[in-house]
Amino acid sequence: MRLLLLGCGYAGLALAREALDRGHRVAALTRNTVRLQELASLGVETVPGDLQATDWHARVPFEPEAIVNTVSSAGPGLEGYRTSYVEGQQSALAFASRIGGVRHFLYTSSTSVYPQGDGSVVTETSSTEGCGPSARILLEGERLVAESTVASHRSVLRLAGIYGPGRHHLLDQLRRGELTFAGGGDIWLNLIHRDDICSAVWSVLARAPEGFLLANACDGHPATKADVLSWLAARAGVGEPVFDRHLPPGPSARRTFGAGSVPHRRVSSEHLRAVTGWSPRHPTFREGYAGILA
Repeated sequence: MRLLLLGCGYAGLALAREALDRGHRVAALTRNTVRLQELASLGVETVPGDLQATDWHARVPFEPEAIVNTVSSAGPGLEGYRTSYVEGQQSALAFASRIGGVRHFLYTSSTSVYPQGDGSVVTETSSTEGCGPSARILLEGERLVAESTVASHRSVLRLAGIYGPGRHHLLDQLRRGELTFAGGGDIWLNLIHRDDICSAVWSVLARAPEGFLLANACDGHPATKADVLSWLAARAGVGEPVFDRHLPPGPSARRTFGAGSVPHRRVSSEHLRAVTGWSPRHPTFREGYAGILA
């Protein structure tokens, strides 16, 4: 397969490695010069540029069969979100149209679009009313894909909280001796390991039906914040974590979820499993973090 990756951050780099291992021809767009060199050393055909621009269109070395957009925010504020997830999406879809379309266009969004705070189970049909300003921008990016005609297969994967090698901020906090956490320990966490993002992408590219697919991607086993942190603390050899409901959420959470507290919900991935047969390599946080701790 000829694959074009747009945005090669944490998950995108892992996806590029796996694509090469699978024998695919891979090109990748990124604005990060260090990442460009890393990708080139792996054998990826690199395309320097900003996704929201259009000058990169002429530099893609082949006509891809599939485009996977895993771009991250171009900046910390809402302007950065809009630049990447709306303007960048428009440019990506314009490129696909320019070459006469592709078989599959896949975009990785986020389960942060769900604002539910009652501990309920949410699926792809759950309401997104009341989500924060940056989540609304993500939904706009999703809509662009859903309404596009540039691919016979169009997919949006809403990713849960991402963790994996080199990305484990809860464990890092514990190791730094930071044992007090904002919010309650009974809040549900919904997670997905980096490698399971890759396997979900491959499952969708291989088995998604024609038309538009919207699916949550998470391990399907939500755990409370207290359970996750207590398990990690015991294995890291640090004290028991404590929770302070009076501590405000950080600026990233406020931007994503609005002025209220971080949502409290359990995300279902049953739709993705039913449609594609996908199952995560790390079925709970315990298996995922065990490899990291090792």
